[in-house]
Amino acid sequence: MTVQPWEFDPLSSAHTLLSAIRQRIGSDDTLSQAVVLGSGWNGVFSQQQVIATFNYHDWPCFPTRQVKGHPGRLQIVRQGERTLLVFAGRFHCYQGLTAFQSAFPVRLASALGCTRLLLCCATGGINSAYSSGDYMLVDDHLNLLGDNPLRGLNSQFFVDLGALYRTGFFEPLSTALGEEGGRLHLGVLAAMPGPSYETPAEVRMLRGLGADVVSMSVVPEAIMARNLGMEVAAVALVANPAAGLSSQPICHDDVLECGRVAMQRSSFLVQKLLDLWA
Repeated sequence: MTVQPWEFDPLSSAHTLLSAIRQRIGSDDTLSQAVVLGSGWNGVFSQQQVIATFNYHDWPCFPTRQVKGHPGRLQIVRQGERTLLVFAGRFHCYQGLTAFQSAFPVRLASALGCTRLLLCCATGGINSAYSSGDYMLVDDHLNLLGDNPLRGLNSQFFVDLGALYRTGFFEPLSTALGEEGGRLHLGVLAAMPGPSYETPAEVRMLRGLGADVVSMSVVPEAIMARNLGMEVAAVALVANPAAGLSSQPICHDDVLECGRVAMQRSSFLVQKLLDLWA
């Protein structure tokens, strides 16, 4: 029998994982912050900070296989006085998932008591002021995925997204990153379904709609988090110019290479952002 999206509740098969995570954390630690790392962001936390790892493929509650550049690991990470829940690898609608299914990590994080969610992703730059290797703190989004993670739910789903993303720490974060030689912008992320990259005509459309960068993720997770009462922040790495804005073809391996080159700066950015948010 085909399972309809509104009937699919991954948490119903995740109780064993929840128990394992709670047991590993212990009664002395409290999880309040979750982080989702997208393409090019794996490695922002050192192995010395990782205190436990749960591989996605060992737990059938995770929806599907991982895309290249997404290791597929749920990690418990110690950052200073904080214990973080870190998803090294996310899920996307273009993998054949609904928006609801792709937001499974958010539901898991909420079930474990996390009240804050940081989303990290790689994007194509649309704004002409952005260069590859820059970062953007998301202050709004355009959902062009053709799906919404709240569609079909029986609970309250008329959620106000008027102030979805936390941006109050932009100025000190931008200053701190500038001292490290990086640039941070504040702007709008457009989410497209993928998996093919956008056409030049689509990029022109997105620019006309007010988008500064384009991605294939973030939005389902952000909406689900707001529905669950979580605070949300999102930061994007500008990995390449969007289609039609460069003579070079767009290649996923180049996106991952940009992330690798920027890793030290990305690590600084994430950990500084978490400090400022706290």
